[in-house]
Amino acid sequence: MSDFLQKEVQLEILIKPPKKKKGKKEEKEQTPLAEEGPSTGLPLIDYKDSLEGVLKKAHIQDRYTFENFAVSATNHVAHAAAQAVAENPARIYNPLFIYGDVGVGKTHLSHAIANHILQKNIQQKVLYCTSEQFTNDLVESIKVKNTRELRKKYRELDLLIIDDVQFIAGKSYVQEEFYHTFNAIVQGGGQSWSLISDRPPKEIKELEDRLRSRFSGGLILDIQKPDFELRTAILLIKAEERHIDIDIDAAKEIAEKVTDSRELEGTLLRLLSVSLMESQSNKITMETTQGELGMQAARIAQKVSPHDVIKNLCLYYQIKPSIIKKPQLAHRLFQTYAKLLCMCFVERLVLTSLRLPLCSTEKTIQP
Repeated sequence: MSDFLQKEVQLEILIKPPKKKKGKKEEKEQTPLAEEGPSTGLPLIDYKDSLEGVLKKAHIQDRYTFENFAVSATNHVAHAAAQAVAENPARIYNPLFIYGDVGVGKTHLSHAIANHILQKNIQQKVLYCTSEQFTNDLVESIKVKNTRELRKKYRELDLLIIDDVQFIAGKSYVQEEFYHTFNAIVQGGGQSWSLISDRPPKEIKELEDRLRSRFSGGLILDIQKPDFELRTAILLIKAEERHIDIDIDAAKEIAEKVTDSRELEGTLLRLLSVSLMESQSNKITMETTQGELGMQAARIAQKVSPHDVIKNLCLYYQIKPSIIKKPQLAHRLFQTYAKLLCMCFVERLVLTSLRLPLCSTEKTIQP
């Protein structure tokens, strides 16, 4: 090799002794897991639910958010309070108690609170349920003799939303469990949010005083029925969500004729189906709106007859139908007023069914 490389080369041969067999104890000591510490028994990949999965488990609808909640003078206070709770849960307005008539947006606000909290921190434990579901869970736990699971489900929450809570009134055992659940959540730093659908706590009959006191200890708000501007805004929001093209004048016409907020969406879908059948278009025009609403008013008017008007007026004023039907004026003033009022109602009924303009007869009658 020295001749080939034309320089001096030194070759060293090293002989290592054979390796000794290691025992199981020594192998464990030299493994990386042993150096890092004891095994926790957890999997290498920690699976976490997506936001959609968490919302589904909590019974929260993702379409109810603060962004698509129409605000007006009838609900702006409740909207602001709900946003404050969502930003600072368990620190402000605990509990937040909102009541009002059907379809005024109470459920929308409750889901919006939960959506906002979970979007900020998906690890929060949130649950939405009705008082009926809470009662059914309690009955089932008693049936199987396992109330431990029930308490684990409800008392370890960060946010508990109870809808239609007035229905627990008169149920002593349900109220007792609800009371302890309420205290457990509040004392644990959670936010308990109760929703009353039709009345404030002081008007709920057969509700225990301790629960009434707990409900009244937070912020109590009343949501009024939506006004004309709010109904118009709700229609436009619903139309945008369903990709429906609607004229602003048509939306105002619907909002003026339909006062129930939940009926607004049904009317919108009915007008959409009429528009699709007539013009194969998803655009709702003023002409389509006026035609369909006029037909609906005529159908309602056909269900009421002059005989129904007379019958109900007689029941209200406690007079005989013969007094209404007599051509002469009645001897008593309230009977005469009932006759004139009946004439006004029947005239309005006939003119509406014939789609004729109303006259000014009703303006001349003053109670």
